[in-house]
Amino acid sequence: MSVVSQRKRIWGWYFFDWASQPYNTLLLTFIFGPYFTGTLSGNLMAEGMAEGAARAQAQAYWGWGLAAAGIFIAVLAPILGAIADNSGRKLPWILLFSVMYFVGSYALWWTAPQDFSVIWALFFFGIGLIGMEFATIFTNSYLPELHDDTAELGRISGSGWAFGYVGGVLSLVVMLALFQATPSGNTMFGLSPLFGLDPTTKADTRVVGPLTAIWFAVFMVPFFLYARDTRVTGAAPFLIGQSLRDLGRTLKGLPRHPSLMAYLGSSMFYRDALNGLYTFGGVYALGVLGWSIAQVGIFGIVAAISGAVFCWISGRVDRRVGPMPVIIFCVLALTFVSLLIVTITPQSILFISIAQGSTLPHVTFFIAGAVIGAAGGALQASSRNMMTRQANPERMTEAFGLYALSGKATSFLAPALIAFTSQITGSQRLGVSPVVGLFIIGLVLLIWVKPRGDFNK
Repeated sequence: MSVVSQRKRIWGWYFFDWASQPYNTLLLTFIFGPYFTGTLSGNLMAEGMAEGAARAQAQAYWGWGLAAAGIFIAVLAPILGAIADNSGRKLPWILLFSVMYFVGSYALWWTAPQDFSVIWALFFFGIGLIGMEFATIFTNSYLPELHDDTAELGRISGSGWAFGYVGGVLSLVVMLALFQATPSGNTMFGLSPLFGLDPTTKADTRVVGPLTAIWFAVFMVPFFLYARDTRVTGAAPFLIGQSLRDLGRTLKGLPRHPSLMAYLGSSMFYRDALNGLYTFGGVYALGVLGWSIAQVGIFGIVAAISGAVFCWISGRVDRRVGPMPVIIFCVLALTFVSLLIVTITPQSILFISIAQGSTLPHVTFFIAGAVIGAAGGALQASSRNMMTRQANPERMTEAFGLYALSGKATSFLAPALIAFTSQITGSQRLGVSPVVGLFIIGLVLLIWVKPRGDFNK
């Protein structure tokens, strides 16, 4: 096997973030998520349901679907990580999950409003989401191998996340410039939707599925060209029994590593809250503020650009002071902006009434989105680096499997709480309020986390 330089390995690793980010940007947050809830709520209203109740019900369905996918990921993530550590083989798994990503996202093309199926839309979205999340576990575990100086890992993680955000911005620009029609019938750039896509069938929006799939397939090429596995001598490809025993020992041993256990608990809550903001941000803007898909897309560009810039900056801050101060600052910022969002309506901000037709709520929500993009991206990049400090260096993929477990063990919680709150209040706005409490719990648990972890004395 040819030797790959460190620079190429790092850039290949960056390209996974670039290739996979559109699943979050285009599908989860800014295009398909709002399309799903908008289409479903329209169908429910056509069946006689009141508008407010229909929008809350659609948000609830979206939340329950994401919760189901999160449970599946939580169960399998640490097991797959243990298998990969014992065999030393990550690339075959990444290839498998890349296929799931491609198939799940491409299939979203078949979600036209005329024959819209909630079950099939959520099923294929879930397949792609599971593929994306599992592939991320294995690619994250390469991070400690990318540089001998652990102080550089924060910079590398931040730069990788920033590079991914740039990919997300560019994919969103492509979507809005070439495909997504505005109310005028043309795209944001004044063009007719490419390939003659018909806005009346929402083909201009549904194409986001194939676009995301093709984007991923093209830009994963550098990753597969430059990524290399470190083989475990004499290991079989699938050591399921041994891997389960090793995982069991790791779980039983967690109380002996209180910093790791506290960090897994903390990140479990604050990442769940952040995912709730990402997942329902576009849905919220469409339902509460009455934005169009194109407006939500522009909002996404602002948030993603902010995220790219601040990921790059935070990576340098992380290198200088470590990931802990970055994480604390970002969680505090996201807590305050979540409180702000819950108070934004077309008629008021922070419970203060404003003039009818004022643009202030829309401007404020744009600013909130920029803060979420900046703090959210920086938080995830530094959290990834913090995991390399908390984990056993000899069981890194398993550790990232546990990291995924902590992120997904309650990943159903934010969507489920939002779904439940939306249903009982009949309000999309109040429905997102539970994320505030999740951020606060995550912040409190950081008290017991050592900046260097238990394994790095």
